[in-house]
Amino acid sequence: MKPHAFVAMPFGKKPGHDGTLIDFNTIYTDLLKPAIEAAGLAAFRANEEQVAGDIKTDRFQELLIADLVVADLTLDNPNVWYELGVRHALRAHGLVLIQGSRDKQPFDIYTDSKLNYSLKDGLPDPATLENDKKALTEMIIATLASWHSRKTSPVYQLLPNLQEPQWQSLRIRDAFGFWDAYDAWTERIELARKNDHIGDLLVLAEEAPVAAFRAEAYFKAGVSLRKAERFDFALEQIEAGLVVEPDNLIGLQEKGICLQRLAGQDKANIPPYEVRLHYISMLKIYPNDPETWALLARIDKDAWIQLWQQPGRTPEQMCNDAANADARLRAAIESYRQAFRRNPGHYCSGINTLTLMHVFLFLTGDTRFFLEAKSMAGAVRYAAEYEPGQSFLSKATLGDLEVLLGTPETVASAYNEAISKSENDWFALKSTLSQLYLLKDLGFRPEVVAAGITTFEQALARLNKPEEKWQPRQVFLFSGHMIDATDRATPRFPNDKADIAAEKIADALAALGASEDDLALTQGAAGGDILFAEACAKFGVRIQLLQPFPEAEFIHRSILSSEQGESWRLRYFALKAQLRNFPRSMPDALGNITEEEMNPYERCNLWLLNTALACGIEKVHFICLWNGGDADGRGGTAHMYREVNKRTGQVTWLDTRKLW
Repeated sequence: MKPHAFVAMPFGKKPGHDGTLIDFNTIYTDLLKPAIEAAGLAAFRANEEQVAGDIKTDRFQELLIADLVVADLTLDNPNVWYELGVRHALRAHGLVLIQGSRDKQPFDIYTDSKLNYSLKDGLPDPATLENDKKALTEMIIATLASWHSRKTSPVYQLLPNLQEPQWQSLRIRDAFGFWDAYDAWTERIELARKNDHIGDLLVLAEEAPVAAFRAEAYFKAGVSLRKAERFDFALEQIEAGLVVEPDNLIGLQEKGICLQRLAGQDKANIPPYEVRLHYISMLKIYPNDPETWALLARIDKDAWIQLWQQPGRTPEQMCNDAANADARLRAAIESYRQAFRRNPGHYCSGINTLTLMHVFLFLTGDTRFFLEAKSMAGAVRYAAEYEPGQSFLSKATLGDLEVLLGTPETVASAYNEAISKSENDWFALKSTLSQLYLLKDLGFRPEVVAAGITTFEQALARLNKPEEKWQPRQVFLFSGHMIDATDRATPRFPNDKADIAAEKIADALAALGASEDDLALTQGAAGGDILFAEACAKFGVRIQLLQPFPEAEFIHRSILSSEQGESWRLRYFALKAQLRNFPRSMPDALGNITEEEMNPYERCNLWLLNTALACGIEKVHFICLWNGGDADGRGGTAHMYREVNKRTGQVTWLDTRKLW
């Protein structure tokens, strides 16, 4: 969905300063709307007169939330000035001022940059219309590009410390149309996130009503991708959200986590110091955020561990290496300490600080942290014991304290209490156990550490390890010509060429090593789609059909309309009977939008592509059965080919001009 531009301007015909009637409706339709759309935005304008005290709620909501407001100041219209003032007060950015000829400029915005357009007899001047449209388009693009570097509101220019309200706080109670659409979109975002349909999330992010909502969706998609360990693709989504909200705390933290994970991969070519600099720059914006301090600490802690925890090393060797890397250890202690000082209720940072202080004393004999650690233990215990609800994490923290200060018996008792709160979360138990293994490698308090390890190993033995979610080795994305419709004038894919196409598709899959470890994505239309899916089924490839319409409508449009349509329908249902997963319908998954907003075939192509990319960009292989020409309408293989080439060059093109 395109970004929104709200146009604040008079309506109908109004007398200008020289008495000439100015036709503002024509100015909108012939000049403003085309220029706004050429800049890639959707133009919105109230469709009736507004009077003082009767600002229509949905339009007013657009004025507050829209990506851009274009205000026409040709006349001193009170409604336009009122709307301009509201935008100035609540938004620092996203405003373009325009005007036709007028004899004097209003004082308050005399120095503001404005676009002047030409009028002739109260209408856009035909002699300059194209140049005026081009100039307005360029001004809009430039305004959006400088969104965060230049404040267009004089209120925020004069009050540099004034903060914009969060967009969620600008919800107008009676703006039902606007927020009903947002609520429906949000429900689909949450459903996609809970069901781990990351491809759905990525499409929905692009379709958000305004930029602020898109940022929210990008961050959620990024978190889902990060949890699926698609760190490079997750980083793309996080950065897309940060373009809209560059200081978003969650977005910045997620970016740091992705960078940190990628820094551990040689192919990513991200040096660890870049991640450290990212968190340091964050702390300039959020100096008191404990989570950011803890993330910074984790970088130094991990770097310290990497210096000594090597395979084949004896405990004595690891202890010596760990002690020699004490500078890294002290850096981690300092950042965790800062996190806990910022928020004494942040017991996770507290126990990390305390544990590393005790390890430092054990490794080096240096007592510099001794007194602080002694007093900090009580603070950490208080924070963990009095957490509302007493979670596994708070109980495990109390167990960690016993590892530092208690006996084997108190360790086992505390950890057993924590395990009772874990709700059989295998990964949570395993995470705590991994920290105990680290202490074991160093030889730290061996008897109490052993008691903790035994407690958790026994708990894990009672649980079945969760099955890892199936991940495809390769993803085959397909798009190709349908069998010619019965009324097609120029043959493109006649029904009698289907066997030739089927053979070539099977050869392409064989060359790519298709197997039961792979995933195939296509729509399921008569012709190339069904031939591809049938070939995949023979190789044992898992198949998921994603369709632009409800199944019955899809069959009518994309199967029965072809030559031998009934035969293809039978093949479709025979294929469907073999599928592990039912075909998914785009309106059910993503909701309905009008064809004016987005062509359904193009939207489905993007849905297929994003679903494939969410499995890992490097895994995607696009196979197309195509004559190299444009589709009969929007969408089709030509569109998919262009979109795929923006992301991956792994394309197998079966050129039908050379097949028959």
